[in-house]
Amino acid sequence: MKDETLIIRSVCKTRGKMQVLNDIDLRVGAGERVALLGHNGAGKSTLIKLILGLTSLDSGEISINGARPGSSAGRAAVAFLPESVNFHPTLTGREQLTLFARLTGGPKPDIEALLQRVGLAGATDNRIGTYSKGMRQRLGLAQVLLGTPKVALLDEPTSGLDPISRQDLYAIIDELAAQGTAVLIASHALTEVEAQTDRIAILRQGVKVADDTLANLSRVAGLPTRLRILARDGQADQIAHATGGTRINGASVELYCQADRKLDELRGIAAMGDTVADIEKIPPRLEDLYRHYAKGENT
Repeated sequence: MKDETLIIRSVCKTRGKMQVLNDIDLRVGAGERVALLGHNGAGKSTLIKLILGLTSLDSGEISINGARPGSSAGRAAVAFLPESVNFHPTLTGREQLTLFARLTGGPKPDIEALLQRVGLAGATDNRIGTYSKGMRQRLGLAQVLLGTPKVALLDEPTSGLDPISRQDLYAIIDELAAQGTAVLIASHALTEVEAQTDRIAILRQGVKVADDTLANLSRVAGLPTRLRILARDGQADQIAHATGGTRINGASVELYCQADRKLDELRGIAAMGDTVADIEKIPPRLEDLYRHYAKGENT
């Protein structure tokens, strides 16, 4: 792994009699993009609050570029974008970002360029009270870009954004990672994070149940691959009978096979000759893997 910027080691947190986090280990290297997944109540928000120093650890350790959460160095190293970001409604976008820039104590940034980068060039001097949720989210992202954060914590960062804006946001996340920022993204948008992150960590009831690349999680889970066979005219029933698959429309048949049976199945389908027009191989997606790990099917 790259230099480990964010280190979470044996972290536990209780709330009353409830164990919110239980012995969590998680590391995010410089320039790495890690997705943090889990159902509501799995412990994602609590973990983020611990990293930010907003709540205290019961046991364990968190290091942010070598600093403790909540310390001056720890706060300076972290940028945070919450799911529902709010700013003072009477300030303009320029004024709010200028205020944040002063609070960081770093070199004076190019506010105009930052607002343009997040798509707010046309609303720079509009009051934030007139902004839509998506525009406020963009302003929050501009705040994350101030300075050079060592760690960026993004909680549902695409909330309120249209599809084009979502693409723009992930392009900016890529830029953050390229400059060496460790990025932790808490999200329910599985399709997005599947393509935009380097590693997936999954929490279930306060316990980390998965932490690896998508390919390795898929291999360990052993979920079946879906094969979709496009039949030539009138041949779908014949193919379904021969393969044991399910006819899904007038021209296609689907079947599932385990990884160690995939080549045998493909050879058998190829041997059917002209009855088969095409074969599509569909590996398990993140949604399938998330369901597998988050529901405890691996235990």
